[in-house]
Formats: sequence, structure tokens, C-alpha cells
Amino acid sequence: MPPMRSIDLHVDVTEAAALGEPAHIALTVTAPDAVTTDPVVCFAKPGAGYGRGYFTEDLPGPGAGTGAQAAWHAERGWIFVSVDHLGVGDSSLHDPARLSFAPVIAASHAAEDEVRRGLAAGTLMEGLGPVVGALTIGIGQSMGGAFTVVQQGRHHDYDGVAVLGYSPLRTQPPTAPGEPPLPLPWVPRDTQLSDAVITNGPVLGELAPPDPSSTDTAPMAWGFHYDDVDPVVVQRDLGDYPARYGDVPPWGSATIPATAVLWCLAPGATLAEAATIRCPVLVALGERDVLVDPRGEPRAYESAHSVDLFVCPRMAHMHNFAGTRELFWKRIETWAEWVRAARAAGQPPS
Repeated sequence: MPPMRSIDLHVDVTEAAALGEPAHIALTVTAPDAVTTDPVVCFAKPGAGYGRGYFTEDLPGPGAGTGAQAAWHAERGWIFVSVDHLGVGDSSLHDPARLSFAPVIAASHAAEDEVRRGLAAGTLMEGLGPVVGALTIGIGQSMGGAFTVVQQGRHHDYDGVAVLGYSPLRTQPPTAPGEPPLPLPWVPRDTQLSDAVITNGPVLGELAPPDPSSTDTAPMAWGFHYDDVDPVVVQRDLGDYPARYGDVPPWGSATIPATAVLWCLAPGATLAEAATIRCPVLVALGERDVLVDPRGEPRAYESAHSVDLFVCPRMAHMHNFAGTRELFWKRIETWAEWVRAARAAGQPPS
């Protein structure tokens, strides 16, 4: 394994978040010791109930031993930046009701700008010289995919975006064949759950509510983890998901930016931003995942110059636990090379 370096950062984003209280974003930067003159700089965002450990930990499952995704890409020359959203993991915590798209996205944008400036100046990591000519991509899994779409649509930070297990059109966690659908509320943007504006309320009323005292992971497990993932691993991941009461796994987060999470579940919640993305897009998911119509996804990115689709076999929604995780990462890597080629050919800005 080539030598690598890794640092944890806390970047002050008080002004950007505009919450009237101190705010910071926690990131982990994983980089090779020897960086080429035109590396990939990847900013990675995790899903709801997960922190940046989703990318920095060698997760359990049939693919364990492959290493963490951050390290895997760094071994191949990438600079991989794993991000805790505002209100997640080691980033600053705030009243979840206040964490709408505006502060969450603005905070990540500001923190990533600081990382890019440090890389360009050669001051981010000791021994790592100035990083120039970098190809910058954003990737996000599940809720992180939604946030990546919104950030790109508002700030156009990346040369390409990979949206992993999320749809701007319609996102719905699946259940096993024969099982009833999961009763998830559709909360429109600019409202909160406390406002009681739930557009699919009548449908929810027809479904049996989940038993809050149940420890059965089956309703979520079928769509989140493929059949070859050890039930012990599934229980460790989903036993108290997403609240994560008590013993939080190293890849998890005890908190979520609740308002933004709820908005992500409503059909079309991020379409306004998705439609403005012009750069190459990779839509990647497991064969069991939350996208209702995977092959219809290009419609969401109507301004994009290219939209690639990859459905990874023997993989469910939590991609980095799957036995085929390395195949998934290779697909992201090969797509990034296409983004590089498109940029070199003079593709219009993102």
C-alpha cells in the first residue's frame, strides 16, 4: 500500500451558517504522500444517520479488508475529503429544526472552500505541496447525495457530481417483497414537521405505524443491506437507526439535520437545483436501493452534458458495507476520468 497521510480538521463556518451562534464543520482529509500535478480532489458527504466514518472506516461486511473508501481512492492518487454535515458527527450541533438546506449547504460550501484554498497554497497538510490543476468532484450517499445536488445547483463547486443512492425525482426506501411500504412523511420545503403540512398524510393514515419499541431491523434492513451481510453487522448498523441512542458505531452519527432530511424524502424536493447542474453526473446505486425509477433519472438533470447510470450487483442502499463495494468505487474512479476528459475538451462550466 502506498504511504498516505490523513488529518482531521474543524473549519469555522459561523458566518456562512448564519445561525447566530458559533458553527464549525468537521472534515477528514486523506491524501497520498506523493500527489500528482492534476489529482482528483473528492468531497464526500454521508447519508442520514451516518458520519464521515462511513468513508474513512473499513466497514464490516463481506467486503471487509478492502479498506476504507477514502484510503482506497487515496492509494490511487486522489485527495479524499470526508465531510460531516452541519448538525452531524463532530460538526457543531444546533437545533435540528433550524437546519434547513440554507445553513447546511452554505456551511459545507464554506468549509470546502477553505480546504481548496489550503490545498492550493500548500498549507493544508505538512509536507504536501501546492495542489494545482485539480479535478474537483462531489459525491454523496443517500441524504449526502441530496446535499451534493443542492450544493452543486446553488454554488457549482465541482467539475462533476456522483449521486449515490438518491433521486431528486422520487426516493423511497424499499421493503422486502410482500411487505408493506415504509410510512415516511412528505414534508414540503420551507415547512417543518411541527407545521403538520404532510402532503401524503391520507396515505400514511392507511398504513400501520411502526412499533417504536420494536428492535426488529427487517423493514429497513432488506433495502439497506444485501443478503450476504452478516445479521450481526445489520443489527449493529440498524438496531437503533437513525436515532443512534447509546453506543454509536464508528461510521454513524447520533444526530441528523432533521428539517433538511425530511425535505429530502419529498418527491421533487431538489429538482430545482438538479435541473441547473451542467457538469457530468453519475447516478450510482445498488441493485436494491431507494430510487423508484433508476432509468428515468436523467430527466432530473436536464441541463447536464452527460448522465451515467450504474447499478451495482449484490449491493443494497448502504453501498460501503457490500461485498461488491470495490466494484462500486472503481466505477466512480472511471467516471472521474471521463469528467477529466470532458473538462480537457472544453466542456462549459458546471
